[in-house]
Amino acid sequence: MLYSMYEFNRIAMTPWRAAANATRRTLRAPWNPVGETMAGRTIAAAAELFESVTRRYAKPEWMIDSTQINERCVGVSEEIVWSKPWCDLLHFERDHDALLAARGNDTPDPKVLFIAPMSGHYATLLRGTVEAFLPDHEVYITDWADARTVPVIDGRFDLDDFVAYVREMITLLGPDVHVVAVCQPGPPTLGAISLMAQDNDPARPASMTFMGSPIDTRLSPTVPNKLAEEKPFDWFSGNLIHTVPAPNPGAFRRVYPGFLQLAGFMNMNLDRHVDAHWNFFTHLVEGDGDSAEKHRTFYDEYLAVMDLSEEFYLQTISDVFQEHKLARGEQAHHGRLVDPSKIVDVALLTVEGENDDISGIGQTQAAHTLCSGLEEGLRMDWIQPDVGHYGVFNGRRFRENIAPKMKAFMREQGAAALARR
Repeated sequence: MLYSMYEFNRIAMTPWRAAANATRRTLRAPWNPVGETMAGRTIAAAAELFESVTRRYAKPEWMIDSTQINERCVGVSEEIVWSKPWCDLLHFERDHDALLAARGNDTPDPKVLFIAPMSGHYATLLRGTVEAFLPDHEVYITDWADARTVPVIDGRFDLDDFVAYVREMITLLGPDVHVVAVCQPGPPTLGAISLMAQDNDPARPASMTFMGSPIDTRLSPTVPNKLAEEKPFDWFSGNLIHTVPAPNPGAFRRVYPGFLQLAGFMNMNLDRHVDAHWNFFTHLVEGDGDSAEKHRTFYDEYLAVMDLSEEFYLQTISDVFQEHKLARGEQAHHGRLVDPSKIVDVALLTVEGENDDISGIGQTQAAHTLCSGLEEGLRMDWIQPDVGHYGVFNGRRFRENIAPKMKAFMREQGAAALARR
C-alpha cells in the first residue's frame, strides 16, 4: 500500500512539476526582463527547488567518454561483457589506437573489477572511482539491476545469488584480475573468493580490496549498525518490505523500496541536507551558477535510488548485521560453510575512512583476522584521515592518497600473490 501511495503521489505531482518547470523557463528566458529582477530570480529559484525535490530521479548516465593518458585524450566507451537478469558487467573500453599513440607501446594494463554496492544507489555513484583508474587499468564494474525493473518471471535474488554472480564475473576475467568491493559487497565478495580458495579455483583473483565494508559490524558500531541490532528481524520484514505496483516491469515483486532507504539516510543528516537545499536556493537567487551546478551534480546522483529484492535485503540484515555470520565463522553458501582462512595467495588490502559514519573503523579491518592464512607480506591496511564514508572511494583525497596506494598494492602485492601459485 505504501508503494502505491508513493506512486500515486508522484503522478499527482506531475502537473505541478510541469508548471514549476514552465515558470522557471519563462522567467529565465533571455527575452524576459522580469527574470533579471530580484522577484523574478526568487520565483525562478523557488520553482526549480520545488521541481528538484518532487522529482523521481532516473538512473544517471556514466558520462565517461574519455580519459587523459600522458596528456593525450583517449576515447572511452561502455561495453557489456556479461549479463544476467540482476546484473550487467560493464567494461570501460579505451580506444586502442589512441591508447597506443599515448603510450607508445602495447603493454596490457592490469584488470580491476569494482563490485559496486547493491544498497539503494546505482553503480554510477562510483563514477569518480572509475575515472581515477581508467588511465592505467582495464576497468570493469558491476551494474546491478533495480528490483522494480526485473519481472517476477526472472526469479528471486538473494545473498547466495550475489556470491554466485561475483564468482562468475571473477572467473570470466581470470586470475590476474584485482577485485575491489566498495561498502556493502564486502562480505559476499569475501565469501565468493573464500569459496574459490577452498576449491583451489585457478581463476581466483590476484588481490582483493575492501573499502568501508561491513565485514564485522560488532566493531565500532554506527547508527545504521545499531538500528539493525536494536530492531527485531520481524520489524524489517513487516515495515520495510512492500510490493512493486503496476505498471512497473517488476510489478508484484516484493522489495525494499529505494525511497525508504533514501529517507533513512537523509534523516541521519537532515540538517545538512536542509542547509544544502537552502544554499542551493540562495545561490540560484544570487546567480552563483557554479555552486548551484555542484549541488545539482551531487543530488542528481544521491537522489537516484533503486529497489532491492526482499530476499536479498532481509538476508543481508539477518546474516551481516544481526547474526554476523561471516565474522563468527558461520556463513554458508547453499549449505556450504565459507572459510576465509583458506585464502593464502590472494593479496588483501583494507581501506577505511577516519570519519566514516556508515562502516566504523575496524569493521573492514576484520577481514585481516578472518584471512588468517595470509602472510604479512600479502596484506595491508590503510585508514585515510579526514574522510567519511563517501570520501573513501571518491573525492580529492581518494584521488591523491587512496587510489595511488591501491594501484601500488595491486602492482606489487598482487604480483607477489600470483607468484606463489
